[in-house]
Amino acid sequence: MPVFFVLLILLAFPVLEIWLLIALAAQYGWWLLLYLAVVAILGYRLIKDEQLLMFGRMAQTLTQGGTPAKALFGSAKNLIAGILLIIPGVITDAIAVILLLLPSAKVAPDAKQARARKAANDDVIEGEFRRED
Repeated sequence: MPVFFVLLILLAFPVLEIWLLIALAAQYGWWLLLYLAVVAILGYRLIKDEQLLMFGRMAQTLTQGGTPAKALFGSAKNLIAGILLIIPGVITDAIAVILLLLPSAKVAPDAKQARARKAANDDVIEGEFRRED
């Protein structure tokens, strides 16, 4: 039964999107086409900028000893929003804006990063030294 509802939503979504585009085109005319073109350009720029930021975040995460998966999943939300902005439609644009407004979840630091944040002289053991020959 849940498969039926998922299939119904997947089929109804494009129909609703096209219906809304036709209704808005009848009301606003060529302004809608301009809106769709500008939003698609913004989505393309968002994807390109996020790709550059993702590689920087990945390099920073690797130098700090973290896993690169954190950097990849942190940028996934913005990449999905960029793809939704490129797809023509008002509903997909609204979903993309909601995705962009959601705050990113902060990942709790693991034990290795917690040890790396301690003082720089943690590897020094103080004591007296005496050589015996």
